[in-house]
Amino acid sequence: MNADEFIRLSIFTDEPSIATIVITDPRTQGQKTMRRFEYNDPQTIPEAIALMARLEGAKSLFAGGTDLLVEIREHIRRPAHLIDLKKIAGLDGLTFDPQHGLRCGALVTVRRIETSPIVRQHYRSLMSAARELGSVQVRNRATLGGNVCRASPSADTLPPLVADGARATLEGAGGRRNVALEDFFTGPGRTLLQSDEILVEFQIPAPPPHTGKAYLKHGRRKAMELATVGVAVTLSLHEGRVSHARIVLGAVAPTPLRALRAEALLMGEKPNDAVFAAAAQAALEESRPITDVRASADYRRRMVGVLTHRALTQALEAVQ
Repeated sequence: MNADEFIRLSIFTDEPSIATIVITDPRTQGQKTMRRFEYNDPQTIPEAIALMARLEGAKSLFAGGTDLLVEIREHIRRPAHLIDLKKIAGLDGLTFDPQHGLRCGALVTVRRIETSPIVRQHYRSLMSAARELGSVQVRNRATLGGNVCRASPSADTLPPLVADGARATLEGAGGRRNVALEDFFTGPGRTLLQSDEILVEFQIPAPPPHTGKAYLKHGRRKAMELATVGVAVTLSLHEGRVSHARIVLGAVAPTPLRALRAEALLMGEKPNDAVFAAAAQAALEESRPITDVRASADYRRRMVGVLTHRALTQALEAVQ
């Protein structure tokens, strides 16, 4: 990219809690677009929830801001109020307990997921997915909670989280509730989050012994590319047979899609190429892709079969 192609963005505050975004965009011959909003930086979750109830007009929560600022620039969003969650203590914790698994705050960055020894050891598919998201600079700012709440069908982190049985804690004016991430997504860009709720934490169960995981993605480029297809696999063995299987497909349905029939074909079987081929074919048939600018539905469907077979093979090789 040329130096003159970069978009310059500045945020100025001229009154308490009032901010103006100034964007200089060479595509508009250097003209400046100014948008005013009220900036809020609550210190606690209750304070943030109270702000969401009190403020009138369009509101946007943010932490990393990697998607939000682009959407403001492109006039996709015009928030009257921004609520910055970065100063809320306790939302960036990352801890592991062999009995209860991983607890991951919503503000943990994607880069931290990518580089965490804990994640590398116990949740390798999530680590692989984190590595696929954008550039290093984006991953240093983007948060796991933000990536999940965006609910993009092609998001890399969603299939591994669902395959690992992750749950999310939501907090709002009515208290806390805990939901399976598999049920959290209701459509492209849509989730179970109510207008007064904040996603505060993820819980991911500890993997049982003899478990392997894998995440594979296909895109038009090798880096900084949205998935045309993503496949996450979690596979557990007991006495040489499959005792637990999760296959979750990304970018081939409105939400992350569990290939339930493919999973059922694996259960109780001794893993081998023929069993994996049958499961891959079932996953292909269960997918519901669309045709868009990145790939045709038929191509995506075929890639589901290819990537599922490969991911199952890699997960088996990773069984500990």
